[in-house]
Amino acid sequence: MTPESPAAAPPPIVAEELAELSRVRAVLLENPEPPGANEHEVLTELVRLQEEVRSARPDDRGAIAQQMEHYTALLDQIRKGRKTESVDVDSPYFAHLRLAEKGRKSDIYIGRASRLSHGLRIVDWRNAPISRLFYRYEEGDEYCEELGDQLREGRITARRTLHIADGTLLRVGAGAVSYVREAGGWRALTREGTHLAGGQGSALRAGKADGARLGSGAKLRADKHLPDIAALIDPDQFALITAPSAGVVVLRGSAGSGKTTVALHRVAYLAFQLGRAFVPQAVLIIVWGRAMRDYVANVLPALGVAGVQVSTWTAWSRSMVARHFPELPGRSADDTPEPVSRMKLHPAFIAMVEAYIRATPGKAHRSQVIEDWMRLTTDRPRIEAALGEALSDSAMQRALAWTNQMARSVAAWMDGEKDADVRLDPEDDALLLRMYQLRVGHLVRPGARPLHYHHLVLDEVQDFSPVEVSVLISCTDERKSVTLAGDTRQHISTGGGFTSWTEFLGRIGVESTALNTLQVSYRSTHPITRFALDVLGDDDEPAPRTTRDGPPVELFRFSEHGAAVGFLAEELRRLLRAEPNANVAILTPHPELSRTYAQGLRHAEVPRVRLVVEQEFAFAPGVDVVEAREVKGLEFDYVVLVEVSALHYPDTPYCRRLLHVAATRAVHQLWLTCVGTPSPLLPEQQP
Repeated sequence: MTPESPAAAPPPIVAEELAELSRVRAVLLENPEPPGANEHEVLTELVRLQEEVRSARPDDRGAIAQQMEHYTALLDQIRKGRKTESVDVDSPYFAHLRLAEKGRKSDIYIGRASRLSHGLRIVDWRNAPISRLFYRYEEGDEYCEELGDQLREGRITARRTLHIADGTLLRVGAGAVSYVREAGGWRALTREGTHLAGGQGSALRAGKADGARLGSGAKLRADKHLPDIAALIDPDQFALITAPSAGVVVLRGSAGSGKTTVALHRVAYLAFQLGRAFVPQAVLIIVWGRAMRDYVANVLPALGVAGVQVSTWTAWSRSMVARHFPELPGRSADDTPEPVSRMKLHPAFIAMVEAYIRATPGKAHRSQVIEDWMRLTTDRPRIEAALGEALSDSAMQRALAWTNQMARSVAAWMDGEKDADVRLDPEDDALLLRMYQLRVGHLVRPGARPLHYHHLVLDEVQDFSPVEVSVLISCTDERKSVTLAGDTRQHISTGGGFTSWTEFLGRIGVESTALNTLQVSYRSTHPITRFALDVLGDDDEPAPRTTRDGPPVELFRFSEHGAAVGFLAEELRRLLRAEPNANVAILTPHPELSRTYAQGLRHAEVPRVRLVVEQEFAFAPGVDVVEAREVKGLEFDYVVLVEVSALHYPDTPYCRRLLHVAATRAVHQLWLTCVGTPSPLLPEQQP
């Protein structure tokens, strides 16, 4: 957004929305909704509307049909046992549509609940068919849609997004222009042009410390009053959110394309639509790390969905193993050799396990699963035949020495020798659970009831192995209602994960037609996105489109880290004075440098500096200092990548993807610093 001059008086569009908000709030305050509608009242109103529509003029039948549509949906909710939500008088809607049909104009307001009485026409985005017009069409577009039992044709004469808080209108978005309330009046903001990532122009230049300014993207943050996130969903995202509830939906998209937004809104939409057939407590969302778990758990209640289980794979799988295998040690190893992890999560190893269990008779009991697990993780001839040359001779020898020792230790533990510190490998969780499913049957809840989730969301799926995904999908009910979201460019797990969508979907038994690509990256500016793609080099994934321009990515070189800390401290103090609500990430290659920079910035009296440990993010303004590998799924206004050197970011596929992930956390501006030799992954610098 580019700021223009403040308006002395509200522009006509704003004045119109102010007047309409005043009218709507007055009606809501004077006519509060009853605590809860009952079935008899709704049926009575439907009968009255059916009688009315027979004698109504043709021009009035559309409005009556919309009211009937609302009451029919309300009746369905009541019969499903759901409590009807009420319109919030202080934030009644987030969007406004004006339709022209057959010479007649009508205004529809879209929010999180419906109210079609006393002259109000507020509809719930999740339920009212007419809300499709808001998500599928732009202002000025003609439409022809079957809404309910009617074919509706017309034109969108106005399409506006709004931010209303505490009964006050703070923002109006109308096409390419938005109006934002400020102390001196209303300021007009115009949208920057759209770019196709990968175009001409440098995305990295050598910065000069004496003239640098962090915060050059401040104009992009001028619009503080963003509309409800549901108002920002684009047509492609809306189509995926409202896709049929049964089956697997796979969301592929670059960083910032809205994969998680779509997945969470899909949960809210399905919970609203399906009622008792989609109980939030029977929904599982698995995310990559603790920070995303905390974020998602806070977002869902704001979407009207409470009680959903949000967890990481580690926490969920550990609890499942403890429930199904109480006789096994309850702790995980943190020193598992890399060849062991690679062997146990290799697709060929999993295929070998599945083939063995299907072909070998055995008891349908956990004791048989443990016996199978010990046998198969130590059977060298069988493993070598399955994996071929996937592991070298030395790596195979190291892996089998480890697994044989573990098998002996676990056997002794189960025989009563509890003094030893026996731990399973983290990869054993997936193996044991999958083998239990194949040998015994469904995983169970406490009390031995079968575990069947109504819906499963798996975020950052590219960093999960096929066996982990198979375990989770097998825990869903007969509809197999699943949303998988991921981006192969962001694959940074060293053990499992995948780099090919086609191969991965084939291994978990999902048709490739379930794959959907989100093509627009909304988070980062064009220079940041361009830089992040250049870091990856040749890439088979489609390049995303970007929606905003911004400052170039800059690299600053220093003789030692003390000089870098001093430079950043001065810039951060200035930035936080100018933009006290900004959040900044200082991303380092390892914990020691995180501690060094956090301590240095604090000594330099930079306010609100936080050293983040174990993903304990505050999600608040200030400066977070943390390792680059810990921020996947998060975003920050400004990002500084510390010590992007050849030592810490050599030319390896893992480092390319890690640097790509770290760069794309930045919304407005990205800086890099380096004391050593710059990484060979960096694009050629421009002066």
